[in-house]
Amino acid sequence: MTFSEADMDAIYLTLRLATTVTLLLLLIGTPIAWWLARTKSWWKGPVGAIVALPLVLPPTVLGFYLLLAMGPNGVIGQFTQSLGLGTLPFTFWGLVIGSIFYSMPFVVQPIQNAIEAIGERPLEAAATLRAGPWDTFFTVVLPLAKPGFITAAILGFAHTVGEFGVVLMIGGNIPGETRVVSVQIYDHVEALEYAQAHALAVGMVVFSFIVLLGLYGFQRKQASLGMKYGG
Repeated sequence: MTFSEADMDAIYLTLRLATTVTLLLLLIGTPIAWWLARTKSWWKGPVGAIVALPLVLPPTVLGFYLLLAMGPNGVIGQFTQSLGLGTLPFTFWGLVIGSIFYSMPFVVQPIQNAIEAIGERPLEAAATLRAGPWDTFFTVVLPLAKPGFITAAILGFAHTVGEFGVVLMIGGNIPGETRVVSVQIYDHVEALEYAQAHALAVGMVVFSFIVLLGLYGFQRKQASLGMKYGG
C-alpha cells in the first residue's frame, strides 16, 4: 500500500486543517460552553440550538450558506474585502472557517457538560478566597473540566479529518490548497482508481477506529477514577 505525492499532499493538508481548526475551536468554543453552562438566560435555548445545528443539517446546506456568506456579496466576504484580504471561498482559511462552524457542537457540548458537572460549590469556594475570574478558570474550572476539554479536542480533530460536504462546497478541489483526504478519495473513485482510493480509505477507517478506541478508553478511565474517589 503506497501513497502518491498527491495523496501525501492531501494527508498533510488534512492534518494541518484539523490541527488549526481544533486549536481555534478550543479558544472560541470554551467561552460559548462556559456561557451555556452557567447562564439562566432565555437565550440559552436558541444559542444552544444554533451551536447544535450542524448535527442535523446536511453538510451541503451548511456549506452552501457559508459559501454565500463568504462570497463577494456576503457579510463575511464584504468584511474580509474591506480588510484587503479578498474573499475566502476556495482558500485554506475558507476551509478553516467552514470547519469551525461544522465541528462546533463536537467541541462545545463536551466542554459544556464538563463545566455543568463541576457544580456551584468549587466556584463559590474560589469566590470566598477572592479568586478572580481568570484564577478561578485556570485553577478550578480547567483542572476539574479537563476530561471534557480532552474529549472535545479529540472529537473536534477527528470530525474535521472526516469532513467532505462542507469542504467540497467551500473549498472545491484545489491540489495543495483545499484538496483534503476525503476529496482525494472521491477523485480516485471518479477516476476508477480503486486501489488508491482503498489505500486512503483504509487509512481513514484505521484512524477513526483508533480515535474512538482511545476516547472510550479515556472515558472509562475517568469514570473508574470518579467511582474510586467518590466523584
